[in-house]
Amino acid sequence: MSTLHRPGVATGRAAQALHRATTLDYFGWLEHTRTAGGCARPIRLTGTMTAVDRDTGRVLTEQHTDELPDRVLYKACGNRRAAQCPDCSWVYAGDAFQVVRCGLTGGKTVPASVARHPVVFATFTAPSFGAVHHRHVPRHTCADRRRCDCRPAPCHARRDAVACPHGRPGACFVRHDSADPQLGRPLCLDCYDHDYQVVWNVFAGELWRRTKQAVERYLAVLCRRRGVPKVEVVTDSGRVRRVPPVRVSHGKVAEMQRRGAVHFHVLLRLDGADPDDRQALVPPPAGITVDDLVAAVHAAAGQITFATPPHPDRPQGWSIGWGEQVDVRRIGTGDGDVTDARVAAYLAKYATKATEATGHCSTRLTPDTVDAYADPEGDHLARLIDACWRLGRPIRQRTSDTAAHAEDRQGDLDSGSHAYAGLRRWAHMLGYGGHFLTKARRYSVSFGLLRDTRAAYRRADEGSVTVGTLAFVGSGWLTDRDALLANTAAAQYRERSRVGREELAHEMWSGVAA
Repeated sequence: MSTLHRPGVATGRAAQALHRATTLDYFGWLEHTRTAGGCARPIRLTGTMTAVDRDTGRVLTEQHTDELPDRVLYKACGNRRAAQCPDCSWVYAGDAFQVVRCGLTGGKTVPASVARHPVVFATFTAPSFGAVHHRHVPRHTCADRRRCDCRPAPCHARRDAVACPHGRPGACFVRHDSADPQLGRPLCLDCYDHDYQVVWNVFAGELWRRTKQAVERYLAVLCRRRGVPKVEVVTDSGRVRRVPPVRVSHGKVAEMQRRGAVHFHVLLRLDGADPDDRQALVPPPAGITVDDLVAAVHAAAGQITFATPPHPDRPQGWSIGWGEQVDVRRIGTGDGDVTDARVAAYLAKYATKATEATGHCSTRLTPDTVDAYADPEGDHLARLIDACWRLGRPIRQRTSDTAAHAEDRQGDLDSGSHAYAGLRRWAHMLGYGGHFLTKARRYSVSFGLLRDTRAAYRRADEGSVTVGTLAFVGSGWLTDRDALLANTAAAQYRERSRVGREELAHEMWSGVAA
């Protein structure tokens, strides 16, 4: 029996949402889901919530989640990736902006004096693993780089280009558009070194650690040559140590290029050392300037290189170092192109991204799911994932030169973790397993402090503390109608908040102008 269709009558998810909106408990359900409204996949919890008096510790009320709408408690997932949850990533981007900005201008427990410290904005890129299609604008005539419509140069314009050993042309005369899917793809898939790229990604964090150490050593040697003495500080154990008079604090964001190689945008700030308070943020000595910091970054980027441990597929390992494009700019607070606000917004934007720029987006891969993405004869991304899975396989290596006892037959072989084991764990990230936003401990405030401050503000007017005994029961909204209604209500709330902030700013500016 067929169902009659009447034009103008809602069906499917729209009909379900309409039915939910007409129920008597709709507004109670909407208030119940408000804290997780807008989240793409909220966490569903079940259990008991107890309200306890702040002063006396007396139990005021006790409620089980069975008494709530949907019989669960919703909590936002908190995912930082905009491709997975736009609403939670919007909150994360706001926190990331505050973390980066406070390290430049002060605020939120960071002294305002840091605004006078020398700061540079450096970009470290990966080396070349093979020729790829790219878009280069030799001369910009646009007013806004974010909406650049300038005519690019040909991709690889070479008159004398010869074919590669696989018979593919070594030139490309196409002027690629910014949205061209060929950008970042190799001119020849067989010539491109996919193994080298994923290995570089997995060791990029170690390369940055050594680079920062080299920057600090360069500045320490410079202070000694200029006669700036070391500073004596007292450790927690009571011992006196002599430390360099300058320190380098950093805030770092990783960005995935279209070719699938990671590169770093780093803020490096020069701090001094206080002999009376090791944690104090004081200006560096007068003899050390921002020019010295720029020179230290260039010197460290050019000299730091190391070889990875041996691998059965490459016994000599791979050489890990930075590419030729290392850009270092000074940060100012004026009206120039590189200001603290623009840099903070730029880094906060990339803190919510992962591999979306490459065209790949997936969760962690397993032996059951890897075949859907990895292919040694496939496209660029499929070969990168295949390289991660192949190089990260368990490796049998001898751990002892002596003979094993009879009761320990596996004593001379080890199939456990090794230096390349992380490639399989992070194959969905093309080998990179580091955090996308990291910072030095003394650079700025932490994400935890911002979240705790926000939670304390919400509980400021409450006279009780809620203690929950909750268990995880699932993730995601129960139905599509619930997701539609909750996300729509959250979007309307954010829009009203944005308009309200703009109106308040307009009133304040009007009062100042008057």
